Amino acid sequence: MDLFDVTVVGSGPVGLYAAYYSGLRRMKTKIVDALPQLGGQLTALYPEKYIYDVAGFPKVLSKELSGRLEEQAMQYNPDVILNSKIENLSIVLDNKHSVYELKTDSGKSHYSKTVILCVGVGAFVPRKLDIFDVERLEGNGVFYHVNDINKFAGKKLLIVGGGDSAVDWANMFEPIAEKVTLIHRRDEFKAHEDNLKKMMDSRVDVKMWYELRAIYGEEHVNGASIFNNRTKEELNIDVDFVLLNLGFIANLGNIKSWGLNIVRNSISVGTTMQTNFPGIFAAGDIVDYEGKLKLISTGFGEAAVAVNYAKNFMDPKAKVFPGHSSDHK
Repeated sequence: MDLFDVTVVGSGPVGLYAAYYSGLRRMKTKIVDALPQLGGQLTALYPEKYIYDVAGFPKVLSKELSGRLEEQAMQYNPDVILNSKIENLSIVLDNKHSVYELKTDSGKSHYSKTVILCVGVGAFVPRKLDIFDVERLEGNGVFYHVNDINKFAGKKLLIVGGGDSAVDWANMFEPIAEKVTLIHRRDEFKAHEDNLKKMMDSRVDVKMWYELRAIYGEEHVNGASIFNNRTKEELNIDVDFVLLNLGFIANLGNIKSWGLNIVRNSISVGTTMQTNFPGIFAAGDIVDYEGKLKLISTGFGEAAVAVNYAKNFMDPKAKVFPGHSSDHK
């Protein structure tokens, strides 16, 4: 049994920070993630999107933030297991001491004295529209997220949605695209006020009360039909790309069967970030407690709390308070 002090499940921003802090506390650390690369959803879905609420960064690209966090975590050489989904979590005995077994979809097991779950909102898939040819043109002009912003330079782009992602992408593409059209089925947006004002003051063509009727193209998108859901007016527009920002459907998947206390589709934790299982902690968007805010900013703090209490759980002689980082060599 290759036993670790702590296993961090999930390698998004919160998971990487938890791995860094575990190394700082001199814990033998392993990271397990279902994705093929570190960085979690920020790397997989929003690498070109700016983040504005991380301390010390007026703005930072998702991929840059993930890269910095990876560099920070890797300095302590944690074991990294990618493309590996945890199917089951259970308690086993090692020399009469309880340890946790994390069994993956490949059948391999990982053993750990403590576990920190940093799995975001769980597995999720983008919401899709039941429109003819949308599925056929996915990847050929129809996208749900952006990995390379440069491919949109000088192109005509249609964005569908009224949330933060839709507005953020509209602001990001406005300086580089030939034209950006954003349609939203209502006149109210669920987006940050400042970003919404920037979009409204820009050259983005914002069409409220409009929905997508159809997408055209043989090998690649070359047009779309949109309609006003109040007047029924229909417009045909030339577009090279359609970006659908309709949200995601989150699913905790197998986590629900592990016996953890689930509240509002999240894992309930106490002030130490410990779950109802001793030695299993959680941090980030996956957790629920009174006053919880689902922000990267708060997730970093939760990761530090979880790690320090995991250290004390593993070794009761170790102080919870880690000391100041400037004291560590």
